[in-house]
Amino acid sequence: MAKIDFGGVVEEVITSEEFTIDKAREVLKDETIAILGYGVQGPAQALNLRDNGFPTIIGQMEGDAYWEKAIADGFVPGKTLFSIEEAATRGTIIKELLSDAGQVATWPIVKKCLSEGNALYFSHGFSIVYKEQTGIIPPENIDVILVAPKGSGTNVRRNFLDGSGINSSYAVFQDYTGRATERTLALGIAIGSGYLFPTTFEKEVFSDLTGERGVLMGCLAGVMEAQYNLLRKHGHSPSEAFNETVEELTQSLIRLVAENGMDWMFANCSTTAQRGALDWSPKFRDAVAPVFDDLYDRVKTGKETKRVLEVNSAPDYLVKLRKELDVIKNSEMWKAGAAVRSLRPENRK
Repeated sequence: MAKIDFGGVVEEVITSEEFTIDKAREVLKDETIAILGYGVQGPAQALNLRDNGFPTIIGQMEGDAYWEKAIADGFVPGKTLFSIEEAATRGTIIKELLSDAGQVATWPIVKKCLSEGNALYFSHGFSIVYKEQTGIIPPENIDVILVAPKGSGTNVRRNFLDGSGINSSYAVFQDYTGRATERTLALGIAIGSGYLFPTTFEKEVFSDLTGERGVLMGCLAGVMEAQYNLLRKHGHSPSEAFNETVEELTQSLIRLVAENGMDWMFANCSTTAQRGALDWSPKFRDAVAPVFDDLYDRVKTGKETKRVLEVNSAPDYLVKLRKELDVIKNSEMWKAGAAVRSLRPENRK
């Protein structure tokens, strides 16, 4: 393990130089990796595993859109593509990459397919931590492990293809075989993690649900909309409002933050921008702090979990989801965004 100083707190992390892909192949040489679910994380992890030379099979509902996507990606029905039950039976490592609601719905099927010594793998602590709501309680004679990439499935795949890797957390909930940790680390490297940092199932799900609803998605979307609407209210054009709210952030400034941090980004902007950011950042921090307190409490007490399971398990969920997403897509702000993106040089060729 490498010891890294994270702002005065020393943490131990695992890098792909320490735990090499060859070591991962040795650890997993006798395993069959079954990925249940070919929706969001499934394709990225499956393709990365396959490209790295690991025996990988897919479990998916036969004939649906995700089944067809798996076929399009080169998985073959009856050879590397099976029903969820068949894949779970064949695998020695069963990756639960269905949606959280999907894991709940299929758990009775998956549970009966587990054999002694199998590893049940998650990329999210949801099902295990909120077991009172999900009903997912693994048998005691298997390993229960987690590797959670810190990015969408799209970026897990993109980062693998460009060689940069994705940061991932890892955890062991149950070590029956005595090999749970090395299995976990090997799988983390096998799916393309650049480095892995330790967590617990509980901490992973608390941070993940907070992050998704907060800075990563919910807060970001809400703040963007508020600023765009403000500028439009004061007579700014859609192009100007969108560029000042989204385009400059995503195409310029956030890249500077990614390269060297927020202070470096501030230092590489105009002095006027620096002063404004330094003065207003604390105001926004203090304004949203109560919202984040409420959010974390709802996550910790399971209220957010209850909401997710109730809504996402409804038979008409996808129809309602499409309607909600269409409201965003058809708003002036994001229509302006589509127009702005079309004007990027790479899209005008």
